[in-house]
Amino acid sequence: MTPTVASAAPLIVAHRGGTGDTPENTVKAFTNALQNGAQALWMTVQVTRDGVPVMYRPADLSALTDGRGKLADVDYADVRKLNAGYAFSRKGADGQAVYPYRDHPLPIPTLREALAAVPANVPVLLDMKQTPAAPLVEAVIEVLDETNAWSRVRLYSTEAEATDRMRARRPQAQLFESRDATRNRLVAAALAGQCAAPPAPGTWAGIEFHRQVEVVERFTLGEGISKVVANWWTPAAVQCFKSRGDVHLVAFGVETPQDFETASQLGFDAVMTDSPARLRAALTNQGQATAK
Repeated sequence: MTPTVASAAPLIVAHRGGTGDTPENTVKAFTNALQNGAQALWMTVQVTRDGVPVMYRPADLSALTDGRGKLADVDYADVRKLNAGYAFSRKGADGQAVYPYRDHPLPIPTLREALAAVPANVPVLLDMKQTPAAPLVEAVIEVLDETNAWSRVRLYSTEAEATDRMRARRPQAQLFESRDATRNRLVAAALAGQCAAPPAPGTWAGIEFHRQVEVVERFTLGEGISKVVANWWTPAAVQCFKSRGDVHLVAFGVETPQDFETASQLGFDAVMTDSPARLRAALTNQGQATAK
């Protein structure tokens, strides 16, 4: 198979608003990411105990905030009091960690607030990050209905239950295919050289550009495990995904100009990065160096 050649550079997607630049999933992160050259935003949504969808990723509030407990066990009124930037740090001049947002707290925004803070022409990739899925899906549906935002939001989840339920409840929802489907196609292409079931035209698929995986071989008396960093987005794999027509690919975890260039040559539509500012600066520096 011949490599797919991109007709344009991939869109730069800010992962959770740019986790390396600003406290993640905050309005400040989303606005800063756009100022830093991001062209689309990845947001992560969970739902509070009383049914309010808010922008937060970890399982426990203590991971990023000055609170504790699962977000699903806390009412929105209490979530609103927390500092979403509490754990965000940078290295100071002495090499020690500095926490710039402990004295300048940032709230955890609602999904409604996040959408309102972003221009309507900016694509939003919304990761539904909670189980059980039903309360979250219903809360997201309510906001997208009321804000008429279905055309600007594409939904993703590692849990097929979430995307399946969303598809059943709102057929107009724009969805990524399941992570299992994407991974299985990549494994078949990498290990067996097979392209037996390429996705249908119009499909969106996303997974890490590089990913540490374990290959498990089972024996009668045990098993063997091999760990490897999978560089599974080969030209053959991309050609397989796009072989039935217009399929859109998003590469997660693209942090270097080299990976950006590779993704561009392969024909990716978008790349997701933790730091749009750093990636943009590196691309600019590389371009200047090449021009000399």
